[in-house]
Amino acid sequence: MNPVKRQYISEILLREPLAHPSYLTNIPAVQHLIREKTLPITEDVTIFVGENGTGKSTLIEAIAVAFGFNAEGGSRNFQFSTADTHSELSKYLLLAKHDYPRDGFFLRAESYYNVASYIDEVDRQPAAAPPIISGYGGVSLHEQSHGESFMALVQHRFSGHGLYILDEPEAALSPSRILTLIAEMSRLVKCGSQFIMATHSPLLMAFPRACIYQVTQNGIERVDYRDTEHYCITRSFLENPEKMLRTLLEE
Repeated sequence: MNPVKRQYISEILLREPLAHPSYLTNIPAVQHLIREKTLPITEDVTIFVGENGTGKSTLIEAIAVAFGFNAEGGSRNFQFSTADTHSELSKYLLLAKHDYPRDGFFLRAESYYNVASYIDEVDRQPAAAPPIISGYGGVSLHEQSHGESFMALVQHRFSGHGLYILDEPEAALSPSRILTLIAEMSRLVKCGSQFIMATHSPLLMAFPRACIYQVTQNGIERVDYRDTEHYCITRSFLENPEKMLRTLLEE
């Protein structure tokens, strides 16, 4: 089965200068947009990688909010806020859209608990419509482990022909579950879906034909999987963990 290519988002543009003063102008990912004004999104799967503090999650959040998703996660129909902590970057972004998805979800690992709580709260209210949780496998996400609830979301809620924005989805997943996620992503891509994610997982970075954008202090650069720092460090460690540990732990 050949993938049905969909580019729901094909380009990220900075449509106007950021207001000053703003802490956002000190973030490398944002500095890149200020300089270049645009970032092309050319593949079905786009992965942002880089060290903590380079702005991957800030950029992912801004893309999601600019598209219409709830800042803490969920679908475009989710309307809740437990803490107004998201940045103003989304107000300055313009997303070039070539198509419109039938489905969509913003999975944010750090606030997924809030999403699960929102679903439970809505389902406790009298309503004629079927419970929301029925679309997530029928079992409260709070009654499953963190990893199980993540996979329930992907396997039951993600229906294809969708835009799925993921911020560090590996946070709750074992290595074997990460491989399951890769298989589920492949299935969804073949059904006309697009993924944009930030991750530290070298397993997820290996997704075939993914565009990997590495964010550093110098900006955003497209790189090959084997040139990412994550792959290089992980490979070096696994090939000779004793040597690396001696170097790290020697006094």
